[in-house]
Amino acid sequence: MAIFTFDASHLLGKVRAVDTRRVVIQVSTDEDLRRARVGQLVALSLPGALEAWLVGIIEKVIKTPVLSGAEDDADQGATATELSLERESVLNTVHLALVGTVAAIPAGSPKFSRSLLQVPEIDCDCFVLRDAQLQGFMALLTAAGDPTKSLDLGKYAIDESAKAFLDGNKFFQRHAALLGSTGSGKSWTVASILERAAVLPSANMVVFDLHGEYRNLDYAQHYRIPGPEDLGKDEDKFLYLPYWLLNAEELQAMFIDRGEFSAHNQVMIFQDTVVREKKNTLEVLKKPEVLNAFTLDSPIPFELSKVIAEIARLNTEMVPGAKAGTEKQGPFFGQLSRFLLRIGSKVDDKRYGFLFQAPASQHQYEAMAALMKRLMDYSTAKHQIKVIDFSEVPADVLPVIVGLVARLIYQVQFWTDRDKRKPLALVCDEAHLYLPKKEGCNPVEQRAVENFERIAKEGRKYGVALLIISQRPSDVSTTILSQCNNVIALRLTNGDDQATVRRLMPESLEGLIDTLPVLDVGEALIVGDAVLLPSRIKINPPSQRPLSATIDFWDEWQKKAVPPDLGKAVENMRRQKRN
Repeated sequence: MAIFTFDASHLLGKVRAVDTRRVVIQVSTDEDLRRARVGQLVALSLPGALEAWLVGIIEKVIKTPVLSGAEDDADQGATATELSLERESVLNTVHLALVGTVAAIPAGSPKFSRSLLQVPEIDCDCFVLRDAQLQGFMALLTAAGDPTKSLDLGKYAIDESAKAFLDGNKFFQRHAALLGSTGSGKSWTVASILERAAVLPSANMVVFDLHGEYRNLDYAQHYRIPGPEDLGKDEDKFLYLPYWLLNAEELQAMFIDRGEFSAHNQVMIFQDTVVREKKNTLEVLKKPEVLNAFTLDSPIPFELSKVIAEIARLNTEMVPGAKAGTEKQGPFFGQLSRFLLRIGSKVDDKRYGFLFQAPASQHQYEAMAALMKRLMDYSTAKHQIKVIDFSEVPADVLPVIVGLVARLIYQVQFWTDRDKRKPLALVCDEAHLYLPKKEGCNPVEQRAVENFERIAKEGRKYGVALLIISQRPSDVSTTILSQCNNVIALRLTNGDDQATVRRLMPESLEGLIDTLPVLDVGEALIVGDAVLLPSRIKINPPSQRPLSATIDFWDEWQKKAVPPDLGKAVENMRRQKRN
């Protein structure tokens, strides 16, 4: 059975030039040229014993005036007008990007492959894929998806009868990026992916929700970093992150101003005191094995109040003077006052209460294991998808806190026995807020970026995947984005963002980027290991939509005026709580 059956109405033209994955087609007539559309699929036959076709995507359609025959016309004494008309002809060309091969398999059905068996010959015929031929090819793509590992994300824009399947393994194995301007359908796409993963019995996804957009998904387990009004409440929905979970770099970024003259002394004193308090905890609990392997970054509970008391003592310490019975100021006398003030302001600030004012139960040695069970366990109902609401975390420490959660999950996954390790994915919403480019980063942001860069580089080996979501890809760490082998690009109108996505695309598909500004809401270009054919896809809407709908300004302004309750809003601001 033939793979394709074409007639003269499908013929576009003949191959005129070939350059690796790019091909130029010469089209004979204007009528044939009208069959070509940018983004349309074409097929070029390959010679050989087995039937095989190259498949390409049209990138450009060009009609070029060409002048010819001037000398012959002049010899025959033609007028200037006649000469101009007779000299003018047209060269019609179509530029293609080759994307794969369809070949007949002996004793089997045709298969599509992203590889190219060979490039087409000069004068090879090129046919437009449409009608029955297009439907047959799209059906071949749909059938190629393994139902047991396929992520049904939407429908192909060129043939909405064909479902667009992504390979669920390949999509998460090498990380993915979901990029699009505000209102392009990012949250909608995320919810669609979560919805399909939630039905898998051992799915394990942790969503970093920066604005509470996903709090209404009833198939997910929801946690929230507690705000000032929630302090003291030891409820399951609250996710406290006590300060002792922070490593040395994160603690220092929280308290120490590197620009101060005495910063080096502050680092030394703070580290020494914290190490001593952590060791005391292990000695009291009689944990010799842990004590033997102890490092500065070990997540061991300790009393911050004792650390502060020791720093205060050193700041006012008097030591014996040169003469008997006299005293002089100690080596750190008065140098730590600003350091103490900075620590005190953070510890007493209720906005940071989830770090410094957690309930006593969160400062027990066993508290970390309980925390990680909440974050990583997938064995009970609704725990396949975990949504963490970071909306009440102060912006100045947001990168450290998100990075802390990601680092803890990665490290526990790293130390889990290989035969018991199950893969999980971190869904990083609004990634530009905490994963910026390192150039110009402050120390707080650098700590978070470094945590995620390590996961991006090494996470695949230990079953930790990243799904990076951003409306400003040009602001996201280049190192992290470069590790994303799958890209879902929704509408992007900013030139810098388009250039960033262009660099993530294979060179042969750069022409697809030109369609980014004209994509409809919920339409995306999908490129990468997870999709057989780089395609424009209409994303399936989720049954439960996130709380991210754009407000209709003009419609709201046309409604009857009602006095706003600004007094309550002011109180909410003072209480740091919306309800």
